[in-house]
Amino acid sequence: MTGNIQLLGDTLAAAKAENRAALIAYLPAGFPTVDGGIAAIKAVFDGGADVVEVGLPHSDPVLDGPVIQTADDIALRGGVRIADVMRTVKEAHEATGKPVLVMTYWNPIDRYGVERFTEELAEAGGAGCILPDLPVQESALWREHADKHGLATVFVVAPSSRDERLGTITDAGSGFVYAASLMGVTGTRASVGEQAADLVRRTRAADRSGRLPVCVGLGVSNAEQAKEVAGFADGVIVGSAFVQRLLDAGSDEAAGLTAVRELAGELARGVRRDS
Repeated sequence: MTGNIQLLGDTLAAAKAENRAALIAYLPAGFPTVDGGIAAIKAVFDGGADVVEVGLPHSDPVLDGPVIQTADDIALRGGVRIADVMRTVKEAHEATGKPVLVMTYWNPIDRYGVERFTEELAEAGGAGCILPDLPVQESALWREHADKHGLATVFVVAPSSRDERLGTITDAGSGFVYAASLMGVTGTRASVGEQAADLVRRTRAADRSGRLPVCVGLGVSNAEQAKEVAGFADGVIVGSAFVQRLLDAGSDEAAGLTAVRELAGELARGVRRDS
């Protein structure tokens, strides 16, 4: 079984051909429940997202801010397992035909087994993985198995990344580059800032092949910010704003699904640069 790295590439290329940025949403698996999380992803796709990142809840997050940490805690207390993450990917992809990635820290994959994880993710129809804490110089084993199973390896770059490191990452990565727009943890911001545009420019300059889209995350929460980022990035990544809508809805699942669908629609209009 081969994963959907080609679908991911085609989706990002299609957005570019439409003279817009892709909208990439993030939601953790198992939140508010496994079934509820799957329904939320379908709602986000229905609202206009092009790609979804499924978060693998982790008890010791490095990148995730308080909103996503709260959702992860709910998922973990609900007993979410890697099998549930794979089911989430499978059902979301099968229902929509759209690319679904997993965003995870390295430790759960290392414990689960790289070969087993990549094989199951490909079988589920996954498009790849975003690995925020896997150093590129230690990624050979992962990339070997990801390539074997047709999965993208998405690395994260930050404003602190030196140009030489950006070159190493763009050489090794596939799918796209996740550009963290500022230093710190995830969460909505009042302003995305100029650091993001500079990081995108430097990442593109470091990409000797010119093949990898650069997508910006950390801080985007509304259509105005999405439009700003879409002016210089290939994709706009939104996570905490979606999770917050579900948290605000509490036990009213229907209200939560409506809220994330509506937010996706607003953001999808925002990433159209001529909107």
